[in-house]
Amino acid sequence: MRSATIKDVAERAGVSLKTVSRVINNEPSVHARTREKVQREIDALGYQPDPSARSLRSTRAYAIGLVYDNPNAHYIINLQRGVLAACRSSGFGLQIHPCDSSSPKLADELRELVHRSRLAGLVLAPPMSEQPALIHALSAAKVPFIRIISAREDPADGSPCVYVDDRDAAYAITEHLIQLGHQRIGFLWGGREHRSSQERYQGYADALKDYGIALDRKLIVPGDYTFDDGFRGARKLLALKDRPSAIFGSNDEIAAGVLAAAHSDGINVPYELSIAGFEDSPFSKQSWPALTTARQATEDIARHAAQRLIGDLQREANGEPIDSRNEGFSPELVVRGSTAPRHSAPSGRGARRKPAT
Repeated sequence: MRSATIKDVAERAGVSLKTVSRVINNEPSVHARTREKVQREIDALGYQPDPSARSLRSTRAYAIGLVYDNPNAHYIINLQRGVLAACRSSGFGLQIHPCDSSSPKLADELRELVHRSRLAGLVLAPPMSEQPALIHALSAAKVPFIRIISAREDPADGSPCVYVDDRDAAYAITEHLIQLGHQRIGFLWGGREHRSSQERYQGYADALKDYGIALDRKLIVPGDYTFDDGFRGARKLLALKDRPSAIFGSNDEIAAGVLAAAHSDGINVPYELSIAGFEDSPFSKQSWPALTTARQATEDIARHAAQRLIGDLQREANGEPIDSRNEGFSPELVVRGSTAPRHSAPSGRGARRKPAT
């Protein structure tokens, strides 16, 4: 069967093609009853507007781009799902654009992407969303965008964003470990180009300070948001003479690498070593024991960001004021089997103890 067309919708609703177009574009000039009638026929026919064809027929663009650079595949998949859901509900197309966030020509690359692909705007994921020079260049070029950033509160810098309070969630994880009796808590960084890494580290450091625990630099290991860096970082920490009794990985991939390193050394988790991650990715649920983590609703965050961008584009096209309120998200602590009360001082690397009964 052929796909329904805009002409089919117009004929069944008894209205003009222009009226159907106005309903699809969410223009305010359509009477509520007419809008309801047209939408009913759109739903009945299963009509899906073609963003490319709409853009060719109009001076407006009906597709947006998602720009990212992140080694965490699960984060990227959830990011794509969220943006795609917003695009589908609004009749917009989506172009996914992975890139090198360290490229000195990134601003030129994104300007060319918008021009060549006739994109209405961009959703910028970290770390691009947190680069002031790039944001300035896109603003100067009048490229509409929205940023997903790590921040404790609305940055109020004039640009639209969705912000995530990584610091507060990292504080909650560290506090959870401290309240279990852990004093020596290792911390494994994610990529330093991501502000989320700094925010998660700061939450860790703030919790130690508030509980009167001295920050030990030997317990802090740089790295990236990968399983391999989690494994390597954990091996360094577990080789210490006075090794930590708990390790906080900046994301779940890192924490899963820590868990693998502990298993390879015959260390019982959580009896001898508590482990926590961040994000609540499949790694956290599929590990054994399952990982204590912070649930970050990446798909919802991305969907809200795309909805905000599309909404602003539509309001601007209709001559309406743009919404200046930015939305914030706070990841929530999820306690699972990888953390437990500290039983006794940890021994040296590879030393075994009586397993938990």
